[in-house]
Amino acid sequence: MMTVLAIDAGTTGVTAVVVDADGTVVARGYQEFPQLFPRPGWVEHDPGAIWAAVRSAAARALAVAPHPPSCVGVTNQRETVVLWDRRTLAAVRPAVVWQDRRSTELCRRLRDAGHEPLVTARTGLRLDPYFSATKLAWLAAEEPSTWAGVRAGRTAVGTVDSYLAARLTAGRAHVTDPSNASRTLLYDLSTGDWSPELCALFDVPRHALPEIVATNTVVGRTDPDAFLGLDLPVAALVGDQQSALFGQACLTEGSSKCTYGTGSFMLVNTGPTAMRPGTGLVTTVAWQLAGQATTYALEGSIFVTGAAVQWLRDGLGVIPAAPAIEPLAASVPDSGGVVFVPALTGLGAPDWDPYARGAMFGLTRGTTRAHLARATLDAIAFQVRDVADAMARCTGRPLTSLTVDGGAAANNLLCQLQADQLGRPVRRPVSTESTALGAAYLAGLATGVWHGTDDIAARWRLDREFTPDPGAVDGESSRQRWRRAVAAVRGWSG
Repeated sequence: MMTVLAIDAGTTGVTAVVVDADGTVVARGYQEFPQLFPRPGWVEHDPGAIWAAVRSAAARALAVAPHPPSCVGVTNQRETVVLWDRRTLAAVRPAVVWQDRRSTELCRRLRDAGHEPLVTARTGLRLDPYFSATKLAWLAAEEPSTWAGVRAGRTAVGTVDSYLAARLTAGRAHVTDPSNASRTLLYDLSTGDWSPELCALFDVPRHALPEIVATNTVVGRTDPDAFLGLDLPVAALVGDQQSALFGQACLTEGSSKCTYGTGSFMLVNTGPTAMRPGTGLVTTVAWQLAGQATTYALEGSIFVTGAAVQWLRDGLGVIPAAPAIEPLAASVPDSGGVVFVPALTGLGAPDWDPYARGAMFGLTRGTTRAHLARATLDAIAFQVRDVADAMARCTGRPLTSLTVDGGAAANNLLCQLQADQLGRPVRRPVSTESTALGAAYLAGLATGVWHGTDDIAARWRLDREFTPDPGAVDGESSRQRWRRAVAAVRGWSG
């Protein structure tokens, strides 16, 4: 039976899965890698550690896979920038992660100089430290010795997909796809290529950037000496949230999903129309299938959701492991009046405030670990509702239901809280590995494992639907408390 290896290079670890022709995950491997915090607000990764995690996770999955894969697809954390030596493929400095806030002041200066209208018109995005080009502009200004290699052509610049494509192919490929390129602030939605104006604005040499290719296209073959002895076509590159949209079979205009990961990301497929955003959303390329028109999406990017659970575990010691949050939170009927705004790296959609910082409100001597856990799950549900409301205003089309995936989608209490907040059903598929599935499906489309998007849609299967319970939340008062708390943390570090 034909199978596909999918590599999901996320923010805190790498998942590798082997998917069979029925769309079933038949093998899985996972490997975490370190998170580096050199200064407050800075987040970095060692690219070498990401590559080591890719090989480790893939080796674990392949060791238990019933059949060898016929191709490989890659999906990745987006906006994170990697710089590597073109000859040795060694990273020349740590990767600057999408969560990193070091370019906040640079963004302010560019905004004050009147550049944001041009940026938004070209890219559908906004001037925010979240996006790749602001990080690159910071490096150009603050690390001239590093940037000298970029200017001279010795150093390649890319996002994580480009770096992994280079490592998988032993340097033969320097490529990206439109879903990743559209997150950089350098990609012009109207031309489908890098913008000379924006490259000049952010001081990024065009020759350092990867070639943009279709999302499902063979970009090269894995080098056996570099990658576990395998000689396979690398047949898809796709940003993780767009991959999840594809893996959730949200293939028609108006369909939507929310992925609960380190952050949470809600996307709605807008078809061939790059709908101009408003109300705190951004426009992104969903995918470009080979030989077909580009498909676009509206996105609401929430920076900290699963990372808040991780912080409870690692930073505060409130829980011993992430899954423990569900029984602990369920042990109390509500948060006891506690409101947690997890703006640990600023606020994303729909508020977009890089100066915001996290805070807990309503603490009393009666507050327990369980109340903090419940307030954390409430915060995730509130943030997703904020984005859903913004999408309804932008599209004029309220949600009828929400399909969910990602690690936290296994949390039944969170799914129920989400349904209660939205007042709409929340639908969870049998496989919540939608991000990896999307990369597998795209690679399989490029190599003949599957024969069209109808073939993909037929493989989506429902696990459980959570219906809203009108009596489970205290109406708008909890919502109003949440919005008051969000207002209180805005501009905190400015």
